[in-house]
Amino acid sequence: MYDEIKISVIIVNYNVKYFLEQCLLSVRAAANGMDVEVFVVDNQSTDGSVAYLRPAFPEVTFIENRDNVGFATANNHAIARCKGEYVLLLNPDTVIGEESLRTLSFFMDEHPEAGGVGVKMIDGHGVFLPESKRSFPSPWVSFCKLFGLSGLFPKSKIFDRYRLSYLSPNKEHPVDVLAGAFMLLRHEALDRVGLLDEAFFMYGEDIDLSYRLVLAGYQNYYVPERMLHYKGESTRHGEINYVKTFYGAMHIFYKKYYAHSGWLISLLINIAIGFRASIAGLSRLLGFSRRKKRAIKRRRLLILCKEGTFEKAKAACVEQMPELEHVNLWDLNEERVMEAICRRNQMKGFTDIAFCYPEIRFEQMLLFMDTMVNKTTTYHIYNKVNEQVVSSAKQV
Repeated sequence: MYDEIKISVIIVNYNVKYFLEQCLLSVRAAANGMDVEVFVVDNQSTDGSVAYLRPAFPEVTFIENRDNVGFATANNHAIARCKGEYVLLLNPDTVIGEESLRTLSFFMDEHPEAGGVGVKMIDGHGVFLPESKRSFPSPWVSFCKLFGLSGLFPKSKIFDRYRLSYLSPNKEHPVDVLAGAFMLLRHEALDRVGLLDEAFFMYGEDIDLSYRLVLAGYQNYYVPERMLHYKGESTRHGEINYVKTFYGAMHIFYKKYYAHSGWLISLLINIAIGFRASIAGLSRLLGFSRRKKRAIKRRRLLILCKEGTFEKAKAACVEQMPELEHVNLWDLNEERVMEAICRRNQMKGFTDIAFCYPEIRFEQMLLFMDTMVNKTTTYHIYNKVNEQVVSSAKQV
């Protein structure tokens, strides 16, 4: 039925034009030699995203919404127009590798029972994101998560089924839930189960769609293909609206699928959701943070680029990080990118590492980050063309 286009990539954007630019560059590289179409649905951004990006990406179809209609509705606008055999829902604050689309389309070809595929997501420190693979939030799974049992017993098959932390992140697994940041879906499966539920403005729609795929007889899979997800740069986690939207989505999903689970379980789940939402909202209003950032006394940056690029890259990084005390060069004219991994002890001396694109492939960046995981090290990507630095710390 869908034989002209292999993959339709759909990205919903809201005020993150430099993250989106970097994402589109990685998609362009991954789509090389394949039949791929790309849609960007802009939810009334005020940062000039479309005007900035349209000239640089003529191959992309931009859909401009007059209102911020939410993640689910915006994706549905593009799904209704796309023609790919597979449909990739991708966050704008992500980076994929050059071989990812080809590898995952082969996987889907070889697994006709697969409704969708998720990948190994890492953050801006190289740390694995556990939401890459999850179970459905059944009453018991939700109870364990909301009341903290999953945190107390993170490797337990009984108490931590939500994040499946007892499964290796480096191996392929059948899973329940595909993360909305990267969902590669079979188009025919979407035709069968329907589009994203627009009752979810943001959050929860990925769980809902994953659930409907399984109900229809499909199997979802986790494949350890690396992807960088800045995790939340496209949303405003500091606002109380985030808390209301996130826990509101949990309410919608639970009422939709588990309302029949009994009054006592329903009462406990609703109390837990309300309690967690209240605590989170109060903490945000009072300016508290669950994670206290460790103060860095001496900030040192290593830039991986060719010598001729170093001064411009250094200037861009210093402008973004004026507190830098030292900036060093890893000269790609003399040494390869991956040789740095062999010098782990030397690399530990740097608090920040910047990759220069396109002098370094995205695949190399992702492998480097996944191999050199360090919560105290922040990774940055310097774009040689527009001289922008993008990282989880700040968007210029």
